[in-house]
Amino acid sequence: MSAPAHSPTEFHPRWYRERVSTYWWMGSWRYLKFILRELSCVAVAWSVGMTLFLLRALLRGPDAYAHFMHRMQAPGMIGLNLIAFTFLLLHTVTWFNLAPRAIPVRFGGRRVPEFMVAAPNYVAWVVASVVVGWFILRKP
Repeated sequence: MSAPAHSPTEFHPRWYRERVSTYWWMGSWRYLKFILRELSCVAVAWSVGMTLFLLRALLRGPDAYAHFMHRMQAPGMIGLNLIAFTFLLLHTVTWFNLAPRAIPVRFGGRRVPEFMVAAPNYVAWVVASVVVGWFILRKP
């Protein structure tokens, strides 16, 4: 029986591997931005969860909704939601900026500039925000 491929033998010594710090990603803004973008998925999951809990409270009636809203007014929840909102903004902007690289659009045999591919995403975002803001902030 032979030794496993990863174990050192007399004629095949162990490979030298330089130790890498756990915090290697903090050495460069590009790496840090990548890690923060990846962590932003936690904020997306948090927001989806909060929306589902809100819907559940609405379905259970006025008392459940009032209890949910009372919980959401706690300083810790407000802080957590502000952090989540910041990560959601980062998530949105980085994905909108990534769209032109993920979907290279060609028109007339030439590649469309990146800003022309990303711009419709931002326009749709602003329009959707204005519509939602109008529904939320209008006087009844």
